[in-house]
Amino acid sequence: MTENKFREIVKQGIEAIPERFLEKLKNIDIVIEDEPSSYQLSKLNVRKGSFILGLYEGVPQTNRWHYGQVLPDKITIFRKPITKMARSEQEVKEIVKNTVWHEIAHHFGMDERRIRRAEIKRKI
Repeated sequence: MTENKFREIVKQGIEAIPERFLEKLKNIDIVIEDEPSSYQLSKLNVRKGSFILGLYEGVPQTNRWHYGQVLPDKITIFRKPITKMARSEQEVKEIVKNTVWHEIAHHFGMDERRIRRAEIKRKI
C-alpha cells in the first residue's frame, strides 16, 4: 500500500470519530510513521519487534491544569505494523479506525483497562 493511500485511510479514520469528540480535541497532532522508534518502544516498555499500531504521547485532557504554551500532544499511527497485520485494504481501514479511536481515548484520559471495556461495548 502506498504512503498516500495509507494517509487517506488515516484521514478517513479520523473523520469516523463522532463530531462531538473531534470538536473537543485540543492541541494535538496526528502523524504517520512507518514503525515505532526504539525510543517510543522504550516509553511503552516493550521490546523491538512488538506489534505497536499507534501511540499517544502527551498530557491527557483530564490531567491539564495551568496548561499552556506547550507543544501539541502527538498521536502516531504506525503504517508497517498495520499493513502487515491486515489481509485486505478493508482490514487496513478497520484497524486504522480502531487505532485512531484508541489513541484519542488516551488523549481524553482513558487508561488501557477503560479503553478495552469501551472497545467491547463498541462491538456489541
